[in-house]
Amino acid sequence: MNPIKKLAGQTAIYGLSSIVGRLLNYLLVPLYTRVFLPAEYGVVTEIYAYVSFLNVVLTYGMETGFFRFFQTESNKKSVYSTILVSLLISSSVFTLICILFSQSIANVMGYANHSEYITWFAIIISIDAVTSIPFALLRVQNKALKFVFIRLINIGVNIGLNVFFIIICPHLIKSSNPLIHNAISSVYNPEIGVGYVFISNLFASVITLILLLPYLTGFKFDYSLWKKIIKYSLPLLIVGLAGIINETFDRILLKHLLPDKSTAMAQLGIYGACYKISILMTIFIQTFRFAAEPFFFAEAKKSESRDIYAEVLKYFVITCSIIFLGIMMYFDFVKLFVGKEFYSGLHIVPILLLANMCLGVYYNLSIWYKLTGKTVFGAYLSVFGAVVTLILNFWWIPIYGYTGSAWATFFCYFLIMVASYFIGQKYYPVNYNLLRILSYILISVFLYFLSIIINIQTLVYRIFINSILFFSFLVLIYLLERKKIIKAVN
Repeated sequence: MNPIKKLAGQTAIYGLSSIVGRLLNYLLVPLYTRVFLPAEYGVVTEIYAYVSFLNVVLTYGMETGFFRFFQTESNKKSVYSTILVSLLISSSVFTLICILFSQSIANVMGYANHSEYITWFAIIISIDAVTSIPFALLRVQNKALKFVFIRLINIGVNIGLNVFFIIICPHLIKSSNPLIHNAISSVYNPEIGVGYVFISNLFASVITLILLLPYLTGFKFDYSLWKKIIKYSLPLLIVGLAGIINETFDRILLKHLLPDKSTAMAQLGIYGACYKISILMTIFIQTFRFAAEPFFFAEAKKSESRDIYAEVLKYFVITCSIIFLGIMMYFDFVKLFVGKEFYSGLHIVPILLLANMCLGVYYNLSIWYKLTGKTVFGAYLSVFGAVVTLILNFWWIPIYGYTGSAWATFFCYFLIMVASYFIGQKYYPVNYNLLRILSYILISVFLYFLSIIINIQTLVYRIFINSILFFSFLVLIYLLERKKIIKAVN
């Protein structure tokens, strides 16, 4: 099978769970931004920023380490069980510490009245860390359907409970029927409010753990193998930590760096909600990564592997450019997914879309240090990006607010993308078609700015003109790539 076609197929299968899940979660944004005030949604935004950071800490690069050593070691069961035991131990210790010191941690974070948040998320994060390896095993064994099934169950439980607690319960508790009122009162407390977002997540994670119990067996620990894996993986922890600083630390810093503390949580909520609009780009990047990492390692032994990597990047950029242009050309509809109280932040969406495109390109380029074993360079690049992120956020947030955070995100991803390309060409040269890749990005951005310059006020006419621009871009891609597209399809 054509390797590009194979990767596209795997991306589509993995994408089912991610796309459906993200879209369903995406549909929660209109709910959250209409039920919760911006300041309340700011709590959700901040808490999940910490969660993203701690998820990286508790997996400490072991997922990528698993892919690497599962391919190279003869005793694959030992690789799996050793990594699983390592994560079980570290996650258990983390959970115990968080439970014992939940009140102290809550005081430091500014949630003194909600120490239960700490306990809930300690359990959620630990379960996610442990289950990441069974999920990785399903990926490496090409059991994509089972992977998707379990992911969709997790998503379904989370969405269902959100709807139950946030929409159904507040309605039913007002019922004049005493049986209904008493039944709902036994499971629902209006004072918990935004906490039900977190409770829903907790239940979904527990269900996922139960479904993966058949894979949590055979606990054998090979210390000598573990030392080799940890030596490979620890630099990736630095990569992950620095990367998560780039991705989410702005949402942690905003509350502390915005000059007006009285509106800080509201501004954080607006930023977090508008960040969600760029989710279609994030969905594609995430689904691509699920399929691409094991794919890249599997293709590495082939003589034409570097040509394949070059083609993958080109089609990746084409897809990202289409997503960017599609969102911005139909932004009149896309923006309806957030409440009107959040519209003041819509101007950051194109910035974040382009930032995430740069991040996706960086993920493609980063395969060079994973294949060559030079993961320390991944650490260097991510630390460089983290430094850029921190400097620009500390500089721009007090001046420009969350708009400064958006631009800091863009420049961070752009710079590490460029740096990774030039360093990678030295250690693992790949003949990327830079002219074609850059042309697609620049043309999509040009068409977006052209639509702004035309600035038709009437919605129907504006959508008509934007559609012409969007489909012109699709036709251009087809004309330039038609031979390879036809070959890939056949």
